[in-house]
Amino acid sequence: MSMRCVDVIKGADVIAGYTVYVDLIKGFIDGKEVIATTMKKEVDRVKAAVETALTGKKVALVSSGDPGIYAMAGLALEIIKEKGVSARRPGCGAPEEGSLTVEVVPGIPALSSGGSLLGAPLTHDFACVSLSDLLTPWELIEKRLNAVAEADFVMVIFNPKSKKRNWQLNKAQEIALKHRSGDTPVGIVKSAMRDAQDVTIVPLKDLHEADVDMLTTVFIGNSASEGYLDFMFTPRGYGKKYDLKS
Repeated sequence: MSMRCVDVIKGADVIAGYTVYVDLIKGFIDGKEVIATTMKKEVDRVKAAVETALTGKKVALVSSGDPGIYAMAGLALEIIKEKGVSARRPGCGAPEEGSLTVEVVPGIPALSSGGSLLGAPLTHDFACVSLSDLLTPWELIEKRLNAVAEADFVMVIFNPKSKKRNWQLNKAQEIALKHRSGDTPVGIVKSAMRDAQDVTIVPLKDLHEADVDMLTTVFIGNSASEGYLDFMFTPRGYGKKYDLKS
């Protein structure tokens, strides 16, 4: 978390979030009102957070990583719009009665925390794709995977595998292998910056054998990505323009 996140959480009257994420910040929220729901109850959770904020309480709706990346900021704004609630950003004047001041506080997404643990896999162009088909049809996900692989982006895979969704990552591997070498490095970061953190690098051809779950972020290198010692990095092109050895 950034210090801004910590300050906002400490200054809130009410904390709303997925039960797992609320538990991660329990040391900051003693004595606060908590709105916590389980997985797949996102809409109920955000509606409750918005309705509570409309009573005049300061509400912190928490997500893991960054709230604007595969998280709750978009849904919150969508619900505010659907309810017809007047809302404005901080610093845009005092809110009118019945309106909200909404601040989206940036966090550290898994692509940044996981990337830092690997080294520098995202130094050049990259694209993020979530393999969760709970809200996005698989046909569209597969179309995006093909486009990203063909364009030689580094591929950052979110939500790669769960107990019920256990074949999608193998399909992503298959698509990537159509466009790049089987020896392409793949960074696998589980629970980045948390107690159960694990970081490994495997060749693309062996990705299907890797230990991957929903707390894992997968970094599939592009045609220039390299593995060196414990690191994975993607050259930006300096070596083609300058002498890096002298």
